[in-house]
Amino acid sequence: MAPRPPRGLVPALFCSLSLFLSLPSLVWLQPSPPPQSSPPPEPHPCRTCRGLVDSFNKGLERTIRDNFGGGNTAWEEEKLSKYKDSETRLVEVLESVCSKSDFECHRLLELSEELVESWWFHKQQEAPDLFQWLCSDSLKLCCPSGTFGPSCLPCPGGTERPCSGYGQCEGEGTRGGSGHCDCQAGYGGEACGQCGLGYFEAERNTSHLVCSACFGPCARCSGPEESNCLQCKKGWALHHLKCVDIDECGTERANCGADQFCVNTEGSYECRDCAKACLGCMGAGPGRCKKCSPGYQQVGSKCLDVDECETEVCPGENEQCENTEGGYRCVCTKGYKQVEGICVKEQIPESAGFFSEMTEDELVVLQQMFFGVIICALATLAAKGDLVFTAIFIGAVAAMTGYWLSERSDRVLEGFIKGR
Repeated sequence: MAPRPPRGLVPALFCSLSLFLSLPSLVWLQPSPPPQSSPPPEPHPCRTCRGLVDSFNKGLERTIRDNFGGGNTAWEEEKLSKYKDSETRLVEVLESVCSKSDFECHRLLELSEELVESWWFHKQQEAPDLFQWLCSDSLKLCCPSGTFGPSCLPCPGGTERPCSGYGQCEGEGTRGGSGHCDCQAGYGGEACGQCGLGYFEAERNTSHLVCSACFGPCARCSGPEESNCLQCKKGWALHHLKCVDIDECGTERANCGADQFCVNTEGSYECRDCAKACLGCMGAGPGRCKKCSPGYQQVGSKCLDVDECETEVCPGENEQCENTEGGYRCVCTKGYKQVEGICVKEQIPESAGFFSEMTEDELVVLQQMFFGVIICALATLAAKGDLVFTAIFIGAVAAMTGYWLSERSDRVLEGFIKGR
């Protein structure tokens, strides 16, 4: 006799399957695509070549104590060649010189493998610096330190201290770049050998320059004090070795629009909009107007809004006036709406019923849910009143109803309030 499944298991599985199939397609979770990230910029060929050489040198250090391992090492060293300069060691180093994900390194190694072999077997003694021989002299990807560009020209300030030691020479060590010095804060000049704008020489000798900040508005100065200014920044004027703020609003230097007013700031000025009530102004607020805007009137020293609704300005039937800032508008009274410029009584259409407002997709979902509830009810009866499966049935129905109503709660509530 075949074993029977546990009591109530088949109805429960059948009920679960019907509920699963009755759920709308929107609940299926689609995996979100991975975020699109921009590819990292390709490294400069010189940097790739330097990395390859550094990795090669580390491989030499790692294999310096290795040998052929064939059993008779003394014979191998005597009759064949020393492992130190052997092809076996070269192959072992080259196998691990590039990481698996470093495509630029692999590409460069493929292009230069014959050169590396030539250096290994023939050039080591006369050119012990592999980086200089491979990257600079042979492949012409790099320049010596302190030089730049296709011809390896010296950087400003010289090759010993490019940019005087206070900046970065663009393209230094590569066959590219302009050689322009990007100076550190406080330093300037073609080779960063001078103090920049707003700084003064606090200390200088044949090899070093120390630049310190001037007092705030000073562009050039002889010291850190307010009275040490020699030249002022824009918006300031030099007066007895001090920089005094220029009031652009009191001169013709300010350039503000007709409906703006000027506000002086330290070293500059701001143009701010006049109040809506003003046609031109001398400051903020309706009390600083030169002239009142249309819809406003002079009351004392201020331009105030005119209430047009105090007069008959909306003659249309079932219209009323609404005052606005600087104007008014005519609107229909309650219960009326505007149609082609005339206020007509609103007609409230009768609803055709709750189910008539449902979309075709929502009807399909409701039918599927109804089918699932019927199947669950039959399955529960087949379980002969088992409380566990009855509870599962009630929970499933509540979950389905909650999901469906959460999508249409506003329309359901409106339908029940109307009694339809």
